[in-house]
Amino acid sequence: MRAWINAVADRIVRNRSKLPRWVNRMLDSAARDPDGLIGRLAHRALGGGSAPVTEVPDAAVRVFIGPTNYSGQGFRWARALEQADPTVQARNMEIVIPGGYSFAADTSVPVAATSSATWQEGEWAAVQRFSHVLIEAERPLFGRLFDRDIAAEVEALDAAGVSVAFLSHGTDIRNPREHARRTPWSPYPEDPRTEVLQADADENLALLTRLRRPTFVSTPDLLDELPWASWCPVVIDVQRFRTDRAALSGGTPRIIHSSSSAVQKGSHLIEPALAPLVDAGRVDYRLVTGVSSDRMPDLLAGADIVLDQFRLGSYGVAACEAMAAGRVVIGHVLPGIRERIEAEIGMPLPIVEADPDSLHDVVAGLLADPDRARAAAAAGPRYVEAVHSGARSAEVLLSEWIRSSA
Repeated sequence: MRAWINAVADRIVRNRSKLPRWVNRMLDSAARDPDGLIGRLAHRALGGGSAPVTEVPDAAVRVFIGPTNYSGQGFRWARALEQADPTVQARNMEIVIPGGYSFAADTSVPVAATSSATWQEGEWAAVQRFSHVLIEAERPLFGRLFDRDIAAEVEALDAAGVSVAFLSHGTDIRNPREHARRTPWSPYPEDPRTEVLQADADENLALLTRLRRPTFVSTPDLLDELPWASWCPVVIDVQRFRTDRAALSGGTPRIIHSSSSAVQKGSHLIEPALAPLVDAGRVDYRLVTGVSSDRMPDLLAGADIVLDQFRLGSYGVAACEAMAAGRVVIGHVLPGIRERIEAEIGMPLPIVEADPDSLHDVVAGLLADPDRARAAAAAGPRYVEAVHSGARSAEVLLSEWIRSSA
C-alpha cells in the first residue's frame, strides 16, 4: 500500500505544472511546512520513520550545505570545496520529497521523517559542530525544532560559533512580478504556482535583506534579485559528459529538448517553431521527459543540437551538461545576463540565442552554416571547464565567505 502511495506521489509531483492551482497549493504546503495539516497527513501516508543525521567530519574547517540539493548541487559544491582546499571537509544534507529526481547526497532525509523530534535534535546536535553552514533556498534545516524559523536557526548557530551563509537557487528568490517585466516570454503569467512563488520570493528577500549574511546565487540572473550576492556557478562532472562524437558530423541532425517543466522551459512553444523543418525532413526532433540523471550522457551524445529553455532568460545545469558534451546549445538568455557573464568570466556564453519567435530561423541558419554551428559546439566544453567544473565555485565560496570567517 505504501509503495503505491509513493508511486502516486511521484507522478503528481513530476506533473505538477499541469495540475489545478489548488492542488499545487497543497503540495507547496506540505513541502514548506511538513508539520502542518497537509504535511502531517503526508507524513502518516508515507510512513514517517527514522532518518540518518549528518556525519561531522574531522577537519579544521567543516562546511555543512543543506537542505535542498537541487540537481545535486549541494553535493557537488561540497566536493568542489574539498578538492580546492585540503583543510576543508564538507557534507551536504538533502530533504527528499516524493517525485524528486535521485541525486547523490552525503545525507538523504525523507521529508516525512523531518517531523521526528529524534531526528530534529540529532541533526541539530551534529550541525552545530560544523564551523560553517550554507543554507540553501532559505529552507529550514531542523524541522520544527526552531518552529521552522530560519532567523531563529541562524541565531542558534551564531551562538554555537558557526558562520552562516545563504545560497539562493532560483524560484525561492526570483520575483515573478519583476521577471515578467524583464522578458515577454516570462512563464509566470501562466505558472499555476505564481501566487505561492511570489509570496516566497517576497518573504525570502526580506529575510536575506534583514540578516545580510554572505549570500550566493547559483545562476547569474539571480543577481537582479540580490545585487549584493556573489555568483557561485552550478557544478557538473565535465568528464562524464565528454564524447568523441562531434556535433553535426553526418546524417539528419537530431535535436532534443529535455523538459522537467513545460511552463518554465517553454517546451510547448518549441514544436510549432520546428514543425516546418521536421516536416521537410531536415531535422529529427525529440522531446525528452522524466529522464534520470544517469541516462543524460548517452542521450546528449546522440544529439546534435540541444534546446535549453526559452522563458527564464538564463541557463542552468541542463545547458551546462549539453555544452560539456560539445553539442550546439540554443536558448533564451537575456542580453544583460550575457553581458554580466562576459564581464565576470572574460569569455562569452556559447549558448546560441533564440526565443520562441526566432527559433525556427535560428535553427535553419545553423543548418545552412555548419561551420558556425560547430564553432558554437566546440566553445561549450571550454566554457564549462572554466566556469562549471567546480574550481570557480569553490573559490567564490572560499574567498567571499569561508576564508574571511575562519
